[in-house]
Amino acid sequence: MAATDTLTRLEKVPPGRDSPLLRVRDLTVQFRAGRKEWVTAVQDVSFEVAAGESVALVGESGSGKTVSSLAVMGLTGDTGGRVSHGSVEFDGRDLVAGTPAQWRALRGTGMGMIFQQPIRSLNPAYTVGDQIAESVRKHLGLDRKAAMARAVEMLELVQIPRAAERVREYPHAFSGGMCQRVMIAMVMACNPRLLIADEPTTALDVTVQKTILQLLRDLQEQTGVALLFVTHDLGVVAELCERVVVMYAGEVIEDGTVDDVFSVPQHPYTSGLLSSIPRPGMSSDRRLAAIPGRIPAAGEWPSGCHFHNRCPHARTGLCDNTHPVLVETTSGRSARCLRVTDLELQGVTGA
Repeated sequence: MAATDTLTRLEKVPPGRDSPLLRVRDLTVQFRAGRKEWVTAVQDVSFEVAAGESVALVGESGSGKTVSSLAVMGLTGDTGGRVSHGSVEFDGRDLVAGTPAQWRALRGTGMGMIFQQPIRSLNPAYTVGDQIAESVRKHLGLDRKAAMARAVEMLELVQIPRAAERVREYPHAFSGGMCQRVMIAMVMACNPRLLIADEPTTALDVTVQKTILQLLRDLQEQTGVALLFVTHDLGVVAELCERVVVMYAGEVIEDGTVDDVFSVPQHPYTSGLLSSIPRPGMSSDRRLAAIPGRIPAAGEWPSGCHFHNRCPHARTGLCDNTHPVLVETTSGRSARCLRVTDLELQGVTGA
């Protein structure tokens, strides 16, 4: 069976973006730092993902991207954390107060997550077919034979050659790129409506990265699944996503369409990230721009704006004293900057 034949057998997510599929509001996540002390890792994070939409969650390591995505999946408790405030609504239902059983039922048919380093997410003691079939049997109620047939179909979908043979192989027999394809097959097997991809191409070489990104694009086009793509690679964002949510030090600092944010950024941090991207025709001896300093760790955020001690536009007495709120600047755009109305920041031309 060809991969294109398999695609038609997946359940198509109905179109329509009148209300968001995922709505995160004022999400605050904390982790235990001692017997009685909790440290805030993510603070008042808000964003939305519509049905069929592709949204990027962008920022440096330590900005809160992965923590936010784990909270959406209800997995912060597994890592010693808790959602102390805010809501995570999926298809109009608040999930924060959900029971473990409700969360387990939602993962798979409602939403699924692809993690970094896929080889660590696969059990070396079971064949890849058994691992895909287990999820299908649990969530779709298929018997063993039908579930294994579904596993073969999904491996064909993600373009793994000789799927009927390789379904009986163990993860160690697959390369890093092929393991990532297996993970995508496992997640997509139960027809989720939202796919969360946490830097799925980080450990892969450039050629394999491009293949995986094209695969995700094809899956979204064919199935209509919504995509929340967690990354630090702005080049990938420009190629794959429609909207971008920029995070810094546990907060959302900018939100808008990729074209708008890349062309006319409204926060100095976003502008700094864009300035660090190599440009076509750039001289080989020209140094790339860099943001000075480092992102503060959770619990060490400065007073005022979290970015003020790295910001070339910060004003003493203002930015170091007053904490900015995320405000809507134009329709569909928002930024967290006290000087948003008087700064003209550099973007990427032709974005």
